Amino acid sequence: MAEQDKVILHGMWASPLTKRVEFALKVKGIPYEYVEEDLSNKSPLLLKFNPVHKKVPVLVHNGKAIAESLVIIEYIDETWKTGPQLLPEDPYKRSQIRFWAGYMQQVFEAMLLVVKTIGEAQEKAIKEVSEKVKLLETGLKGLFPDGIPSVDEYSKNVTLLDLVIFAHFGGYEAQEEVLGLKFVDSEKTPLVVSCITALIEIPALKESRIPHEKTVAFLKFLRENALKSATA
Repeated sequence: MAEQDKVILHGMWASPLTKRVEFALKVKGIPYEYVEEDLSNKSPLLLKFNPVHKKVPVLVHNGKAIAESLVIIEYIDETWKTGPQLLPEDPYKRSQIRFWAGYMQQVFEAMLLVVKTIGEAQEKAIKEVSEKVKLLETGLKGLFPDGIPSVDEYSKNVTLLDLVIFAHFGGYEAQEEVLGLKFVDSEKTPLVVSCITALIEIPALKESRIPHEKTVAFLKFLRENALKSATA
């Protein structure tokens, strides 16, 4: 990689927020160096590059740091014109993509609560995720009135929202296996499932997807720790 256009991504392999950015770099065809961060022992570089939130992901481009996944992806889209345009030119469509991508943060936080809680707290979180995913399905109907396009067409028009959905639900089978819950399925959320199914077939995303077994092991680890804490 040329020194004058050096890209480094600081992240954590299981973080959907990191995967969002990784997917963006992949579909845009941008070479980059990846630095895995230990979030229990954050590196001096991470603390230097993101002194406000001290979190991943952080993108470092030619020595300049950009934090927050959605901000990073917009920066990537504006800086590199290769690959698909992740945010549409049309102001209205652009605003809708931004809105639903931001909305996914609420879905992510509710999903974490499902993994990390038990009893009434978990039941409340499960209900919240289900309701939010149904709203996402409604949002996708507005964005795709004619249904999800073919894989070939989709690969040329991947958006910021698609990458965010794939980062959070690309491993939905693992979530089902560990939690015994279906947040997305072909009957209740057909557009969400169709979106994931199409994205899986895009080579740049398929090769970057976390393997099923690895996702299952990580979710089990989080769940077991949560149960231990609840019974301690």
